[in-house]
Amino acid sequence: MTTATGLTKMTARELTQFVLNKEELFILDVRNESDFNDWKIEGERIDVINIPYFELLDGVDPALDQIPNGKNVLVVCAKEGSSKFVAEQLVEAGRSPVFYLEGGMKAWSEHLEPVKIGELKDGGSMYQFVRIGKGCLSYMVVSGGEAVMVDTLRMTDVFETFANEQGVKISHTIDTQLHADHISGGRKLADQVGATYWIPAKDATEVTFDYAKLEEGRAITVGNTTINIQPVYSPGHTIGSTSLIVDDQYLLTGDILFIESIGRPDLAGQAQDWVGDLRETLYDRYKELSQDLVVLPAHFGKVSELGEGGRVSARLADLYASNRGLNIADDTEFRRMVTENLPEHPNSYQEIRQTNMGKIAPTDEEQREMEIGPNRCAVHDN
Repeated sequence: MTTATGLTKMTARELTQFVLNKEELFILDVRNESDFNDWKIEGERIDVINIPYFELLDGVDPALDQIPNGKNVLVVCAKEGSSKFVAEQLVEAGRSPVFYLEGGMKAWSEHLEPVKIGELKDGGSMYQFVRIGKGCLSYMVVSGGEAVMVDTLRMTDVFETFANEQGVKISHTIDTQLHADHISGGRKLADQVGATYWIPAKDATEVTFDYAKLEEGRAITVGNTTINIQPVYSPGHTIGSTSLIVDDQYLLTGDILFIESIGRPDLAGQAQDWVGDLRETLYDRYKELSQDLVVLPAHFGKVSELGEGGRVSARLADLYASNRGLNIADDTEFRRMVTENLPEHPNSYQEIRQTNMGKIAPTDEEQREMEIGPNRCAVHDN
C-alpha cells in the first residue's frame, strides 16, 4: 500500500519472497548497533547497512551517499515506527522506490512460509513451515483427512488455518524435544483442536501438564491411509531428543542434525555429559538408518541452507558427505569441536524452557520479546 507521501510498506511475506526468489534489495536497518549485530535480515542478493535511528533524527542527508537510488530500498526497525519516519525522509530526499517493513523485526520474526516438501507413498503430503526470520521449521503431515504437527511454533493460528484450507483435522501434535530457543505451540494447538500432544518423557520430567509419551517403538498413525510416524530415540541435544521417520521417506531430526551443522548439547547445562550421546546418535544410530531418507531439521542457521522454494532438506547420505560435524573421526577432536564452538545461548532460553514446561505463563507480548533474535541451536558453523 502506498501512502500519500509516496511511501510504500512491505509485509514480512513480501520480504520473504525477495529472500526466496533471490531478488535484489537494499536494507537500511535503523535499530541500535548491538541489536543489529545480534540479528539481521539476510539474503543472497540483499545488501544491508546499519545506521541507528538516533543518528538520523536531524535528517537523512548524511546517509544519502550510502543509499542507492532507483533500486528497492527497505527501511527496518524493531516495531515499525522509526523505519516509517526514516523512509518518509528518504522519499522527501528523492530516493525511490522506498519501503518500510510493516510490523518491523517483530513481524519478521513471526512470519511462517508454508512449503510443500513432497507426496507420501500411500497418499497425503508433507509440508514444511519456514520461520525465515528466526530459522525455525515446523512440519505438517497430511493423510486421509488428518494431520500431525511436528515441532509446532507458537503462532498456532497459521497451522489451524492451513489445516482448514486442506480440509483436514489436526489429530496429533509432537515436539521432538523440550525446546529452549522458541516457545512451543504444540500443547496449545492440541488443546485448541482436541488433539493428542506428544513429547519425549525424558525431557518432560518437570512439566506440569498431561502428555503422551513419545518413545521409540511406538508408532503414530495418520489418517486412513496408515502413514506411520516412527520415533527414533536420538539424544544429544537434550537427553530425550527423539527423531521421527515418516513413511520410510523422511527423517525429522529435530535439533540433532542440521543441513550445515549439528545440534549443541548444552542448553540444559549438560555439554560435557551429553556430547557422547550426540556423537553416538550422529555416528551410530543414524548410520543404521536408510541413507536415502530425506533429512528435515527443526532449524536452519543460514540462508544458504534454503533450497528451491525455501525448502530446507537433504538426503542423509549427502549430509554424511558434506557436513563436517558428521566427519570427525577422532572422538577427542569431536568433543573439542562441539564444546569449544558453542555460540551464545538463545535469548531468554531458561524462561523459554520454563514456559514449555508449563511452569510460567508469560503474556503474548512477553513471549514475543523472549523469542526475539536468532535460534542458536547449532554448534558454530562447520
